[in-house]
Amino acid sequence: MSFALKDLFAAVTGRAAAFRCVTEYQPVAGPHTTVFPSTYEGGKYATVGYRDEKTGYRSDDERGKKLADQVLLDSVQSQANRMELALLDAWYAERIKLPVVTVDFAGNDLEKDLRITSLEAPHRIADAILRDSLLDGVSFRQSELGKTLDHVDLRNATALFRLCPTALVFGIWDSTGPKGGLGAKFQRAVVSELVGLNAQIGVKTASRIDPLQCRAAVRVTPQKDGSWKVAKDPKAKGAVSPAEVNHGNIPPTQADGGVSIERALQTTVISLPALRRLRFPLIPGQRSDAKVDAAAQTTLAALALCAAVLTRESGCDLRSRCQLFPSETIQWEILEKPGEAARKVKIDGDSAIALFNDAVEAAKTAGLPWLDKELVLKPSPQLIDLVQQSQKLATATVGGDE
Repeated sequence: MSFALKDLFAAVTGRAAAFRCVTEYQPVAGPHTTVFPSTYEGGKYATVGYRDEKTGYRSDDERGKKLADQVLLDSVQSQANRMELALLDAWYAERIKLPVVTVDFAGNDLEKDLRITSLEAPHRIADAILRDSLLDGVSFRQSELGKTLDHVDLRNATALFRLCPTALVFGIWDSTGPKGGLGAKFQRAVVSELVGLNAQIGVKTASRIDPLQCRAAVRVTPQKDGSWKVAKDPKAKGAVSPAEVNHGNIPPTQADGGVSIERALQTTVISLPALRRLRFPLIPGQRSDAKVDAAAQTTLAALALCAAVLTRESGCDLRSRCQLFPSETIQWEILEKPGEAARKVKIDGDSAIALFNDAVEAAKTAGLPWLDKELVLKPSPQLIDLVQQSQKLATATVGGDE
């Protein structure tokens, strides 16, 4: 069935538990082909349920095991970032009107100009990048607008709704703000994750054949400016193999790399109880109006749906050598009554955007504040200095960060 604003409003104000979308994928090269999951500390993959490579039986001991029931392909945090970027693309294309706070570094003699939005900053509007920037020459969190964020909580979320509603959808903890650990904390209302099933850890190889045939016995000395010189004495301090400056052969090596999977599952859930807990008083210190709360909650549900739907429609190319393709139609459901089958609803990108835009207009009609125009901040002098020095160091450093 098609889905309109009145249907979303009924779901939010009723007793529905959640919106859910579970989609099965295959690697683009086909079942049981290799994909590369995200890696964590020590270059390891996040796996669940190790099994013995020879017998296939499950084991609690991961040593020497190469099979896993599941491998994490894209984490909850990464999925949230992808959804925010999908919203940012729609905002740039002027398909949606969304509150966006931007820190513009242009004009500060940087090696690389930067423009960071609240949809890209790791901690959203509570990020240190925004905290250490200026609004009309005043520290953002000390400005009249920024100070409104100091008092937000579950019963007073109006300021966040105005400036950064995505923080109410994807979660936030204002732990680096004026109140430190007592700063506002909101749980995620939308959670998405992508896992590979029946995984077998593969092998990656690496080697390099040098057409110049530079020999390892000839040593070179790297210079501070990124250049190098042939060492007159091979045993001189700082002398290294030509391979260290990308010349010479690199012997073939192999290590664990990539996994072959039978299929992958992406599961996205939007919690309606999480949104119903939020209150939106129009006057600070006073109780909120139920109709205003419902309008704001419905808008946030529409925002979450819009982000999730647009992300799925943008494709599933997670990283180099990890592209997936849906093996079934993408289907959204509403979980309404215990013991009853979930109700299927039809929501594509265009309808999700229309639903969101309609919800925003309804929220404005209810009196809720909504920042339509981009709020541009300027980085503080100390933040500019930090970025300048970091970029210069990155430009001069050979072989990565120090």
